Amino acid sequence: MAIPLRSRPAREPVPLQGRALESLAVIRETMERSTAFTAVPGWGVMLMGASALVASAVAVTWRAQWMHAWMTEAAVGFVIGCVALWRKAERAGQPLTGRPFRRFLLSLLPPIVVGALLTIALWRGGLGALLPGMWLLCYGTGVVTGGAFSIRVVPVLGLCFLGLGAVALFVPALGDVLMALGFGGLHLGFGWYIARRHGG
Repeated sequence: MAIPLRSRPAREPVPLQGRALESLAVIRETMERSTAFTAVPGWGVMLMGASALVASAVAVTWRAQWMHAWMTEAAVGFVIGCVALWRKAERAGQPLTGRPFRRFLLSLLPPIVVGALLTIALWRGGLGALLPGMWLLCYGTGVVTGGAFSIRVVPVLGLCFLGLGAVALFVPALGDVLMALGFGGLHLGFGWYIARRHGG
């Protein structure tokens, strides 16, 4: 004897307006996931490079102030980068609360934080000669990983930093020159390219 199947209660159809809103939400999320963060500030990167060259000159001229010069430059570069990034993001219509920027930032920050922690450990351990190589490598790593969610030239900039960092790590005597070439020269050159090709 066949057992009668229980009839399922009929589901109420989703209103057309509700389905349209759901579809729009899915489309928006998909677009945000695929959108690169293009508001990297070329002129701001150039300003960071110029300030790094000043810091490099101070650090080489007054050796006793070497660490102070570069720590001051780190703070100045951070402020320049944040202000320039915010201004370009506003102009480009890419809010800093959006997914593209969050992905960029979350990829950039971990190597920078690691670099800060290693700075304290190496300096306290009397291994200051390794700092230039470590700084260049950590910064380069952050730029490469953050650049994966940005314009194509950004990871190339990071790879250049990694190359300089590798040399500085194994030839510490070139540390000051490579720091000036990296944080100064690379920022100026790539910043100019970004400003010309990607809207400032």
